[in-house]
Amino acid sequence: MKILIIGLLIISMIAISGCTEKIDRSTTEVQIQTATVQIVSGNLIYPAYIAAPVGNAKNPAVVLIHSFNGLEPGYLNLTDNFAREGYVVIAPEWQTFNKTPPDEVVGGLIKDSVAYLGTRTDVDANRLGLTGFCAGGRYTMLFLPQMTEFKSGVAWYGFPYSTGFANQSMPANYIWQLKAPMLMIHGTHDQFSPVTDIYRYAGELNASGKYFELKVYEGQQHGFMVVNGQLSDSFAAKDAFREMVNFFDRTLLNESASREIPE
Repeated sequence: MKILIIGLLIISMIAISGCTEKIDRSTTEVQIQTATVQIVSGNLIYPAYIAAPVGNAKNPAVVLIHSFNGLEPGYLNLTDNFAREGYVVIAPEWQTFNKTPPDEVVGGLIKDSVAYLGTRTDVDANRLGLTGFCAGGRYTMLFLPQMTEFKSGVAWYGFPYSTGFANQSMPANYIWQLKAPMLMIHGTHDQFSPVTDIYRYAGELNASGKYFELKVYEGQQHGFMVVNGQLSDSFAAKDAFREMVNFFDRTLLNESASREIPE
């Protein structure tokens, strides 16, 4: 275990063999196209915002799960910025019909979003990632172990010991199923999801031999990426975005990186 403190705390455990530096992209800004598409799930139609690089290439794709506050403008900007990094990113509005849906409803919507991505000619269906914020962070922790379609995931200030809106399963109960690499991003002053819970969860992941990375920002509160509905311009937010992109680059784009952890 390596710990580095320079105004922020980084904890990394169990290195992936074969990881390389971030892929060198063109210095030319990537042009993107955006749209709102309809995802049919559970006989209901959910709107989903999607951003994708312009071109004929097959790109890795990420399902982005917004926070409890909804698909705020900051998440739209974040999705656009993510697409400029070479990813097709879809953000379904999981609260369209119920602000506090049961887990199976959100899980079904995520699977149906994956199915939609599989119909696109610009998506490499073998390189899919999952990320989420707040409640979406919990969903990332909960469904990454259960959905083998995803090769890696990034959980932002999630809730590993929460049973959700309908008092269902804790993400920590599914550690044994986790095979995909996971990055967790958190703040030390998170008033809703105490960082001590994240350290405890990290300890359980480590004891189970699961690959994870943890980056903790000193002084940051819950939801520091999108503040008052807008994408934050803070150092922590910018740095955390790069950490997310770099993590997906290493786990989705790098052919030599391990996609699954050996039994």
